Amino acid sequence: MPFEMFDRSQLKLKNLEEREHDLDISVMMDISKPPVKFNSKKIDFIVEKIKMAKEKNATVLVMMGAHVIRAGCAPWLIKLMEQGYITHFALNGAGSIHDFEFAMIGATTESVAKYIKEGQFGLWKQSGYINDYVKQGVDEGLGYGEALGKAIEESDYPYKKYSLLAAGYRLGIPITIHVGIGLDFIHQHENFDGAAIGLGSYRDFLIYAKSIQNLENGVFLNFGSAVTGPEVYLKALSMARNVAHQNDKKITHFTTAVFDLLEIDDKTKSAPLKSDPRYYFRPWKTILARTVADGGQGVYVQGTHDLTVPNLAYQLLK
Repeated sequence: MPFEMFDRSQLKLKNLEEREHDLDISVMMDISKPPVKFNSKKIDFIVEKIKMAKEKNATVLVMMGAHVIRAGCAPWLIKLMEQGYITHFALNGAGSIHDFEFAMIGATTESVAKYIKEGQFGLWKQSGYINDYVKQGVDEGLGYGEALGKAIEESDYPYKKYSLLAAGYRLGIPITIHVGIGLDFIHQHENFDGAAIGLGSYRDFLIYAKSIQNLENGVFLNFGSAVTGPEVYLKALSMARNVAHQNDKKITHFTTAVFDLLEIDDKTKSAPLKSDPRYYFRPWKTILARTVADGGQGVYVQGTHDLTVPNLAYQLLK
């Protein structure tokens, strides 16, 4: 006998216009003005590595947590795509939701503390449109990111110019979405198709792994993704190196950078000891140490996304 499952038809979804939003479109940064200065020789170093990677047509992949979108950094990131500095963006599922909601209504982010008490957290009808858009795109052979980017770009949403996903679709640059079933609130909705979303996200993983195959002489940047970013990167790099070794090639000479808030000294070449709580901070041991141990270089930049992202972009674009 199969176990009994939750009946999603019992859920009451409210209209998104009823939700109180913590963020609106005013957070989007104005790229016509220089950003607030964040002086860092490490950023200068990363900028030079990205320029070198661009000259060699190597991968420059940016993996991000959802807070980068929430911080209003999309205009800078879109400009970097337009100028050919970033060849691939990768987000978690939450990042795609914030990007979509900003495009559709110019606002995003609810108070978890408020709405979880009411049993209303995440149960907003229009946010669930993502499920339908992705399923439609997957049925057409697309991955999650391209499917949603296509839907936003072809929509009449009033703020779609701020959508990273729409820009990726428009420019032909992959923006992949890496989800875990049950992690995103649209998975609560009755129109969520686990098979379709899983297939779309898996296609994105294979697109991501293909980009990693071109990482030699390239750059991998991770902004604030503490689990998804390091783990997806680790598996894709193993796949890419497996194939490279069979062809007497290597993927060892590249630069990695982690942008986060944890206080870490500059001795990141070796992973911290297991007795150190920071051992469980995956970006350090995976991105900054283990995967660049045989020829690459890892750099750690401590700072908030509203400072680090625009300053990196500004240095590249100026």
